[in-house]
Amino acid sequence: MSERLQPGDAAPDFTLSDADGNDVSLAAHKGRKVIVYFYPAALTPGCTKQACDFTDNLELLAGAGYDVIGVSPDKPEKLAKFRETEDLKVTLVSDPDKATMQAYGAFGEKKLYGKTVTGVIRSTVIVGEDGKVEHAFYNVKATGHVAKLIKDLKLGA
Repeated sequence: MSERLQPGDAAPDFTLSDADGNDVSLAAHKGRKVIVYFYPAALTPGCTKQACDFTDNLELLAGAGYDVIGVSPDKPEKLAKFRETEDLKVTLVSDPDKATMQAYGAFGEKKLYGKTVTGVIRSTVIVGEDGKVEHAFYNVKATGHVAKLIKDLKLGA
């Protein structure tokens, strides 16, 4: 079971391939706030809703100084299909060996329909300009999470 991150922890750096096969690293975003969110699978109803919510609010988040990176175990080709099918604007990266998810505490045991299973824990980690964790939310709901995040971060109307 991976350890959950706490505010003040150094955010683990990562370099992962995006939907186009390009490297995306956390270090490249130093000096900006980054919302790193972890989701189980592209092209599934909950994950689609969440990715669309992030895309719909990207202008607001970017205007407040936040970059958004979505991380899943999907291959880059599937992420490209997801982006095109849903017209997504967020950066999607592939973590097939789940090492980044484990480093962020976003992979491990979870409850699914009353059973304990091992898998991706839907999570969102806010990384500050200094590379430290500002907030870490685990077991978030796909629907309504982005609106709650905007409220918690005191952004928007």
